[in-house]
Amino acid sequence: MAATLLIVDDDKLTRETLAGAFADTYRVLIARNGVEALACLAAGRVDLVLSDLQMPDMDGLALMERLADLEDPPATIFVTGHATVESAVRAMQLGAHDYVTKPIHLDRLALLLDKALEARALRAENARLRRRLRESRAATEPVARSATMRRVLDLVEQVAPTDASVLIEGESGTGKELVAHHIHEQSPRADAPLVKVNCAAFAEGLLESELFGHERGAFTGALATRKGRFELADGGTLFLDEIGDLPAPAQVKLLRFLQERTFERVGGNRTHRVDVRIVSATHRDLADRVTRGLFREDLYYRLRVVRIVLPPLRTRREDIAPLVERFVAHFGKIHGRPVDAIDDEVMRLLEGHPWPGNVRELMNCLESMVVTSRDGRLSMDGVPDHLLAAGDGDLPRTGMLAELERRAIAETLLATGGNKVEAARRLGIGVRTLYRKIETMRIGPTGD
Repeated sequence: MAATLLIVDDDKLTRETLAGAFADTYRVLIARNGVEALACLAAGRVDLVLSDLQMPDMDGLALMERLADLEDPPATIFVTGHATVESAVRAMQLGAHDYVTKPIHLDRLALLLDKALEARALRAENARLRRRLRESRAATEPVARSATMRRVLDLVEQVAPTDASVLIEGESGTGKELVAHHIHEQSPRADAPLVKVNCAAFAEGLLESELFGHERGAFTGALATRKGRFELADGGTLFLDEIGDLPAPAQVKLLRFLQERTFERVGGNRTHRVDVRIVSATHRDLADRVTRGLFREDLYYRLRVVRIVLPPLRTRREDIAPLVERFVAHFGKIHGRPVDAIDDEVMRLLEGHPWPGNVRELMNCLESMVVTSRDGRLSMDGVPDHLLAAGDGDLPRTGMLAELERRAIAETLLATGGNKVEAARRLGIGVRTLYRKIETMRIGPTGD
């Protein structure tokens, strides 16, 4: 479908000439002034506006001010025989794509219209990507219903606008990288890169090259000069994950950077200066590594200008339900499996599990459950085996002990109102074991 071009000019001959020139390329609308142009815009989609500057009732600049308020404004080019520097500057400030003077050169104007349409398409694509990025950030933004996580996020909000180095500590899977993202996104550096390095993922020699870059011929295989992560992060944030595994030589170079904000590439002697904020993270006890001589004390204090400790998920159970809701909605969207309901027993099981893998384990379990869900519902049938087997154990099943076992299960189910998750917890067995025993012993849902 052809793009729509709105021609706005109080001169009839100019309107008709321009309309005839572009009728084969665009769907053309015409208006005599800004007021009529706004009526055309209200009636339907307009991609391009080609407008005179001086017109009665509402001139071009007044029209441009109204266009600038639209959520998706058309690309606008002004055509006038009364050009002034002031009017040109004002038009561009308001968002005009270009500004041409009469007499009109139709070939040049056609080229400008093409470029204006391309710029508008690019602007729309950027807006779409920004929306997707906002949605992605919303899906991974830290949840803080518990008091401990609220204190963490309060601290994040305080330090994010600064350039202070931040050390994030916590067990694996607690969301250290997510918090690093949050710090970057809330900082003045949000439009610059966030560059990530896992310090435990590289051999000692390769890590220095990865961080600081190398010169051609610095070592076997260095066939070309290569920028390191510090240079790639210039103006932004460098996230050093698993900083506790940083080898001693790299610790020295990192300390020098934090002191002087300069470094040399591996194999080079030229000093480079970059503007980078350092956010680091570790699941190790870094203070203990300092005590044992495995990590430099001076570097430790340089890195932990601000220290953020993330609590394990088992100590902030108030956050489990909102995390479940967020992840279920997120995975339902990306896998095309929307979930409308979660069985109460499932939610009780999720809230009662100790989650040794923390938020990452919860996230992986929920993705599995969403992918295997049926009829838009999460039920016990989709719960991963390792959750059902938690605390699993078997009681004797024969003779008097079998009867005692059956009676214990029935009485516990009665006491819990049929809540099998709670009953399994009280009995000290896994939920899957309880379901199996209820079936084999033919015990009713509430112990009858």
